[in-house]
Amino acid sequence: MLPVDRRPTDEELAELNAALPEQPRHAAVVLAGAREQSGWWGKGRPADWADAVESARSVAREAGAELIIRKGQYGPWHPGRCAELAITVDGAERVVGHAGELHPRVVKALGLPARTCAMEIDLDAVEKAGDATLTAPRISAFPVATQDVALVVDAFVPAVDVEAALREGAGELLESIRLFDVYENVEQLGEGRKSLAYALRFRASDRTLTVDEASAARDAAVALAGERVGAELRS
Repeated sequence: MLPVDRRPTDEELAELNAALPEQPRHAAVVLAGAREQSGWWGKGRPADWADAVESARSVAREAGAELIIRKGQYGPWHPGRCAELAITVDGAERVVGHAGELHPRVVKALGLPARTCAMEIDLDAVEKAGDATLTAPRISAFPVATQDVALVVDAFVPAVDVEAALREGAGELLESIRLFDVYENVEQLGEGRKSLAYALRFRASDRTLTVDEASAARDAAVALAGERVGAELRS
């Protein structure tokens, strides 16, 4: 019991804190409805599981930590649209959260909009795995070059594996990559196949990229995706 007639000593506070259970800080995101509104600029789209995963990446980037993303299964997420989030601490991997689309029964029980997505991540663990010497990124004044690719892969291939191959193959000119469409049609793609469409943004810090440079980076990304996961350009 702590005294009330004086400030507890540092030793007393330390003893009290040692008796408390672990209480890590967590960050959570819930996404529903339109992620991008429709308008003159194009067709809008609803929030999906990929946006939930990207929110986890954003948290990790701010902490300077590298997030490992792989297929997962953990309630209350949809078993086929759940990503497991992990980090490496002292040479060992540690699961720190999950992201994806919530299970339809959970959505119904809580009265949430259809296809609601969510992400939860252990902030304390991510902070420990992060780089404490963060510096502000440089902002390029040169324009971005966008290249879209639609790749056909086997239905069981995780989208994150395709993205990882594209990211590595594209090289240092790649600024960002976003999955914006998932399409399945047996008549057009074949049994057990799906199409994943990505928007790749390329930019250089010292010059305006030519069309040939952006196309070459895109082709290199597609080539590596073909080697890694058997991806083929959708015709």
